[in-house]
This record gives sequence, C-alpha cells and structure tokens, in this order.
Amino acid sequence: MTDLFASPDSDSAPVGPLADRLRPRALDEVVGQGHLTGPEGAIGRMVAAGRLSSMILWGPPGTGKTTIARLLADAVGLRFAAISAVFSGVADLKKVFAEAREHARMGQRTLLFVDEIHRFNRAQQDGFLPFVEDGTVTLVGATTENPSFELNAALLSRAQVLILNRLDSAALGQLLDRAEVEEARPLPLTSEAREALIASADGDGRFLLNQAETLFSVGLEEPLDPAGLAAFLQQRVAVYDKDREGHYNLISALHKSLRGSDPQAALYYMARMLTAGEEPLYVLRRLTRFASEDIGLADPQALVQCLAAKDAYEFLGSPEGELAIVQACLYLATAPKSNAAYVAQKAAFRSAKETGSLMPPKSILNAPTRLMKDIGYGKGYAYDHDRDDAFSGEDYWPEEMAAQTYYAPSPRGFEAKLAERIAFWDRLRAERRGEGE
Repeated sequence: MTDLFASPDSDSAPVGPLADRLRPRALDEVVGQGHLTGPEGAIGRMVAAGRLSSMILWGPPGTGKTTIARLLADAVGLRFAAISAVFSGVADLKKVFAEAREHARMGQRTLLFVDEIHRFNRAQQDGFLPFVEDGTVTLVGATTENPSFELNAALLSRAQVLILNRLDSAALGQLLDRAEVEEARPLPLTSEAREALIASADGDGRFLLNQAETLFSVGLEEPLDPAGLAAFLQQRVAVYDKDREGHYNLISALHKSLRGSDPQAALYYMARMLTAGEEPLYVLRRLTRFASEDIGLADPQALVQCLAAKDAYEFLGSPEGELAIVQACLYLATAPKSNAAYVAQKAAFRSAKETGSLMPPKSILNAPTRLMKDIGYGKGYAYDHDRDDAFSGEDYWPEEMAAQTYYAPSPRGFEAKLAERIAFWDRLRAERRGEGE
C-alpha cells in the first residue's frame, strides 16, 4: 500500500492536490461503489466482457464519477475524451465528434465523458444521438441531478443509468487512511475529531481530502479535538456519535418519535440535529414528508403547517426562523396519525405498473377533433352536475379492469368524515348503476 499512490518518479516531491494524487489507478481501488465496480456489478461485468455500453453516472458530488469514467476507458482500451457541459457549446461538441470519427476510421473507438451532462439543453442532448447510435462514441455522462427530469427520453433510452452511492463512513475512512499513507504521517486529530471530520464531509470524498490536505499543510503540536477542528476549519462540525451513523440515527429517532405522538422526544431529537449543525431545510423536508406519510388526511393542516414553517424560516432565517420549525414539529407530534394515503399511493402505483396500458372508457375522454368524436370519444358521458346531487355514479375504470380500492381512510381525525363520504358515494353509486340495468 505504501507505494500504491506514489508518483511515477518516486524521487520527486508530490505535486498536485492531494485528491488528484490519490485518484485510483484501477477500478478495484474505487471506494464506496462496489455495487457497480465489483465482479457482479454492472460496470464490473461490462469490463470483464470487454464491451461498454453508453451510461449515465448519477450520484452526489465527490463520489467518483470522473474517476470511474477514466478508468473505464483504460480498462477496455478506449481513447478517452472529456468535456464539461458548463464550459462547452455546440462548436466544442462538433469538434469532439469530428475527432472521434477520425479516430474511429483508424480503428480507435472513443469514450466520451461529459461532466454535468444535465446542463446541456434538449437540443444539445439530441446532438449526441447519431454518434452514440453509430458507435462513434461510447457516452459516459455524469450528473448530480435526476436523469428522469434533466435528460431527454431519447438519450436515456440509449444509455444505462447507474446510481453512485453517497460515500459512507467506512469509504471515507479508507480515503483518510490512504491520505495518511501518501503523506507518511497521521492526521493531527483525535479519534473523535476524525469521526467529526468524516461526518462533516456528508459523503463527499473530494471535500474530505481537501480538508485533510489543509490539516496536513500546517504544523500542529497537539491533535485537534472536535471543537478545535471546528474552530480550525472555520465551520461547525456536527458532533455525531462514535459509530458514525449519528445523522441517520437522529433523523430516524425524530421520525419515530413523531409517529409515536411524543412531542417531547421529537423536539429533543430535532434540537440535537439543529444544534449539531444540521441544515434546517433538510429537517423541514423530513417533517414535510412525515406530514404526508404518517398523518395525511387525518389532519390536512399538518402539511400546511410544514410548508408555512418552511416559508417562515426562509423569510426570517436563523435563529429566529427555527421557532417555526419547532412549531411544525410539535403540531405533527400531536396530530392524529394515519398512513392510509401512503398505503394507497403504493397500491395505486403498483396497480398502474401492472395495468398501465389499459384505455380509459371512451365516454370520459375529451374529443377536441371531429375524428375523435366520430370514433366515440366523449359519447354518452354523464355530466355529474346535471344531477340534483351532482353525482352520476358513472363507471370510470378501464373495461378490462375491475374497480379497485386503494384508499381506506382511518377512523381518526378528519379521515373519519372522509370514510363517511366515501361510504355514501359507494352506496349511491350502487343505486345509480342498479337504476341503469
């Protein structure tokens, strides 16, 4: 391991940033992405077969997207070309494609790495298609954004989306171990401060190594503790517990305390997170999710409270705005609980995937053109407001599919009234359909 990261000329002093000097030289040196680069992973299998398909590497910053792309080209003997969507335009793309085509004529295929590929607009993304299809380039795009929203469907259909994990504590610890080998000395930190440094990286390996390089660059007489580390790096370092899972442990404790209707415990765990330096908007996002998942329509105001707290916090900032977060937390903890909407969502989504191509009844389809009217769209539609009670009882399900029940309201809170309404409509629907037979 000692010379694994040594520069090619061992007699020369190390040059370049620490993160660059520690870039892996083989795929099996990449940390935290074994689900992709291991023998059973998608990348590992492609490399073993000696054939790469185009792919989109989707993951947080500092997780190895650029490194993996470079190593892939080396592993299968492709020419490596790289551009960044931040700094490149149509002219740059044309030049890259022309060079790739010229090398292809000479028998050398090109792996084109496109960093921040989501920053290209739709027309620019379409420009990749003919060159990917004819094999001029094997495209490897990198993005931190959800490809489903940021990339063209046509491009996604020609590339495999591979998800890179946020680096966990073990992977980040490996990077620090390698940094200490490279520098031939330990980091000037206590074990607790080392854990705090790892926690502060939030899964970003490049950020962690940059922080480590700062620590190596100064001569410290004594190892820093967590408080000393926070002061030295001029940032608040969250004090997480020693198993390095504090971030997830605390959010889990908060969520379960809310679900268990314990406002005191919920407030304690939320305070732990905020005073340790957690991003308040992250806490608000988790509270908002809880409002829909664990309260739902048992108290529709729960979601409103969370969004109001978000607006108040963004308007007031810290520390004044944190009181609005506390208010939302207490409201959620004391609200009636129901996961009926969450259960209904999962059931409906599962059903949609299984029967997603079924046509709705023609009677409830709009007919904006003459042709659509001629083939029966909208014919026989029963307009509910034409009835005295504004209810037709029409069957809205596809003909090939029986009516389903996804949402079953709980007997708690506002859902008790919703259950009465649904039962009323069901009875009336059965009566109306009986009249039509």
